[in-house]
Amino acid sequence: MVILEIDKISKSFASVVANKEISFSLNQGEILALLGENGAGKTTLMNILFGQYSADSGQIKAWGKILPANSTDAALKVGIGMVHQHFTLAENMTVLENVMLGTQSLFSLRSDTRAARAKITRICQTMGLSIAVDSYVSDLAIGERQRVEILKALYRDAKILILDEPTAVLTPQEVEGLFEMLRNMQKSGLSVIIISHKLDEILAISQSIVVLRQGEQVAKISTSSVDRGELAELIVGKKVLQPITHQLPPGEPVLHLKDVNLFKDSKGKYQLKNINLILHERQIIGIAGVSGNGQRELAEVISGILKINSGSFEILQRDCRSLSIKQLRKLKVARIPEDRHSAGIVGDMSVWENLMLEDLGADPCWSWGFWIKRAAAKTRAEQLIKKFDIRCANMQMPAKLLSGGNIQKLILARNFQLEPKLVLANQPVRGLDEGAISFVHQQLIDAKAGGSGVLLISEDLDELLRLCDYVQVMHNGELSKAYPREALTPKLLGILMSGGQLDTTDTPQILSSGSQINAV
Repeated sequence: MVILEIDKISKSFASVVANKEISFSLNQGEILALLGENGAGKTTLMNILFGQYSADSGQIKAWGKILPANSTDAALKVGIGMVHQHFTLAENMTVLENVMLGTQSLFSLRSDTRAARAKITRICQTMGLSIAVDSYVSDLAIGERQRVEILKALYRDAKILILDEPTAVLTPQEVEGLFEMLRNMQKSGLSVIIISHKLDEILAISQSIVVLRQGEQVAKISTSSVDRGELAELIVGKKVLQPITHQLPPGEPVLHLKDVNLFKDSKGKYQLKNINLILHERQIIGIAGVSGNGQRELAEVISGILKINSGSFEILQRDCRSLSIKQLRKLKVARIPEDRHSAGIVGDMSVWENLMLEDLGADPCWSWGFWIKRAAAKTRAEQLIKKFDIRCANMQMPAKLLSGGNIQKLILARNFQLEPKLVLANQPVRGLDEGAISFVHQQLIDAKAGGSGVLLISEDLDELLRLCDYVQVMHNGELSKAYPREALTPKLLGILMSGGQLDTTDTPQILSSGSQINAV
């Protein structure tokens, strides 16, 4: 039974066509994946469906009736709910309070928590959800918080659920739990539209796939009729080759952290506790972990933003505990920040200006340390734009108008043209499409082959197992020993990420190899 019809939806922003005559339908109890490159128009289309944007032309029908344009209230009333990638929960409130928030009139004299609790119980029993409604959100794990977001939508009687990158911050075990929950919901008649760049997961959970490319719909196919390679080719428009990495003989240490501690406050609460890590030339070490377990603090220590309280911190065998960010930069440290938009670029500055930010005051683009040689800077910008395939209208355009993938290419170009000895890559492919992911991965592999040491912080376990020589796991501010890549699986990493210990019967390769990077 068709419950949703998207009919020739078009939307433009000035001269940019975001959606062009997109049409597809959704059946009751169907899980449909919406895929495409960064900037392909997926989010715009879902914002139109959810009433946050108004289409220039076309219409949407829900249960045979035209859905009013530009009205989130109308979307909610007909049973369309959306769970965004970044959660919007009040941490100092309980699950019950978060779910009820905004569902009752401001003029109500009291909150009917008994009826709300009964409704939540019915939903949980029907959909296979398991949530402690009296727990505070601040005490919940990431996967539990996501279930609360889904429960919020179901509490509002959602019959069509839009999920935007739902597995981006989940462990493999939490992903399995989410998929089991979605299958239970599917049996109860719920329909789901899921946006994701993780193709293996899409192939595992969806029944049909819609692919957008540059605002146009290029495919509506059954999931069972396509494999991963074919799907990647549909998304990008050409065959996507996965970069191949090889283990190389390690060189001199480029980064050494020994017994590093970082305190959060005067009470001695740890952000980082007894961190030990050695990274050599021609190595990639991966740092796995669920978001919020100390990865950001570790990156900020290495970048010079945070100063450690105790322990030793060396880059190229030089004590870096008191060095400034500028001094660390002179040691040829390349930094790919976690948030490419707020920390990676100055959005209102032009592309060519952003390309020279890492070497402020240095030749060949600067004179006397403060005077910009505009001709030289623009010549180099042209070379980097071509070499790193930065797709922009021109180098004068504001960097904030670039797509996510092209912003990441700009950051890579700016850093790698200085031939770094240490590369700190923090979530370098988060939110990127298959083509951009392949490009970024190749740059990291090339840096390793050129003699750099690469520290790759990522929540994407497939990425870590594909690129890294060794992987360490962060949990509650502590870092595990380093395990060789060939001894690990996503399941084993998931156990460590959730704070568990590896069963010796499950890890014979690890135990027999005796390999850990600190012993190299």
